[in-house]
Amino acid sequence: MKTPLTLTINGETVEALVEPRTTLLTFLREQCGLTGPKRGCEEGECGCCAVLLDGELVDSCLILALEAQGHAVSTVEALAGPTTGGQPALSPLQQAFVEAGAAQCGFCTPGMLMAATTLLEQDSTPDELTVRRALSGNLCRCTGYDRIVRAVQLAAELRHGGTQQGRTP
Repeated sequence: MKTPLTLTINGETVEALVEPRTTLLTFLREQCGLTGPKRGCEEGECGCCAVLLDGELVDSCLILALEAQGHAVSTVEALAGPTTGGQPALSPLQQAFVEAGAAQCGFCTPGMLMAATTLLEQDSTPDELTVRRALSGNLCRCTGYDRIVRAVQLAAELRHGGTQQGRTP
């Protein structure tokens, strides 16, 4: 039996009928078409399904969609700015990931971006150790994390009007 669900996703109210055992991840991907959050371990260990629930970083594979009733969910799709010329404008964080070569296969990138978003909202100038701790719930098998850490620190600079001049990504 399906149950009504109303929540806000990326700033828009969404109403749907969902099976009680449907995870937030499955709902976002299969019913909302938001494929940014990735299906990884489905045990809350890898972080690739991370979203913000009322501004708090959560693994969407561990939360039932119905638990999000009346709450606000933000996915990686919400990070990009307004579309210009058919392409969404990248956020400073997304741009930093591009500049630093932080995304290789890209599978972990949405979760990393969401974790970094949370970090940068709490600490606008994080040091390397702080970034590594904030990203510790996200697994990456391609990059070794160094470029991701540099990307988050570059994003902090970009948010403060800095440039990449003199930096080696």
